[in-house]
Amino acid sequence: MATDRRDFLKTAGAVGSIAAAGAAFAGGGSTAHGAPTARSGPKGMARGLTLLTLKKGGEFRLGVKTEHGVLDVKEAAGILRLPAPATLDDLLQNEDGPALQALVEAALSAKSAKTAFVKEDAVEYGPLVSRPEKIVCVGLNYRKHAEETHSPVPQWPVLFNKFNGALNRHNGTVKLPTDVATQFDYEVELVIVIGAHARSVSEADALSCVAGYATGNDFTARDLQSGRGGQWMVGKAIDQFAPIGPYLVTADQVDPDRLQIECRVNGETRQSSNTSDLIFSTRQMVSYISRFFALKPGDVIFTGTPAGVIVGMPKEKQVWLKAGDKIACSVEKLGELRFELV
Repeated sequence: MATDRRDFLKTAGAVGSIAAAGAAFAGGGSTAHGAPTARSGPKGMARGLTLLTLKKGGEFRLGVKTEHGVLDVKEAAGILRLPAPATLDDLLQNEDGPALQALVEAALSAKSAKTAFVKEDAVEYGPLVSRPEKIVCVGLNYRKHAEETHSPVPQWPVLFNKFNGALNRHNGTVKLPTDVATQFDYEVELVIVIGAHARSVSEADALSCVAGYATGNDFTARDLQSGRGGQWMVGKAIDQFAPIGPYLVTADQVDPDRLQIECRVNGETRQSSNTSDLIFSTRQMVSYISRFFALKPGDVIFTGTPAGVIVGMPKEKQVWLKAGDKIACSVEKLGELRFELV
């Protein structure tokens, strides 16, 4: 774990004061209904961390990938009696980075917290996030993808949306809605997760509002997207059609506009590109979107897919995805997202 020790030292004293004053701990970052609760103390985004959601005892918990395994944050908070966000949504929406940084540092050095670390191959993943206020998607955002679909290069980002019901997890499944569609296609994407409020933010300041990045797939039913007069939302916002994961890597560790990006179907590489082929950079996308919608901590942006999708192939070579197909997506530094079609 590449925790920025200087940033930690700036916040640890204040966070320690919170704990000593009897602040809530062991998952006190959310109510019984899942809504974030307020906690006094320093606010800000986490840095130098690789985050995930694990499922344990029927509940979703925040996890942190470390050299000692995956830290179960709720378990560690209970052992060490320190405040910590219960879920990744709580971390983002409460801007609770300093409390998490302090807990991780303490858990790595405390013998009593050893039981809070689990081997990653034993982790059952939950959805990386589950309650963003907004899921905004950008279409036709790679030059070569626009070329392969015979589409003009957009002058402005092409925006559409998904809903929370579309969110899906690493090692999950996508149930194909074969009663309404047949032409299913993959779209590996870099996903931006917002960490600070942004309204009409400048391009220069846009990335300062980003909490981190993840691997995602904008799964699509092409016959719904294009066959009904251009119904992008209908073709892309179906339940389970937005897998994200396995990790959220904090923004300080990533140059988002220079990342290798790939998608494999049953082991065969179908998409292989680099985010340097983006038409609109990550800065431009965040800035542009924030002109129309106030971006809030926890909001998600799908940034577009590179060339290599099925719809871009000659019609005689278009073999649509089917139940049983296994999809693997990777973005450099962000991990491999895997899911199966059923």
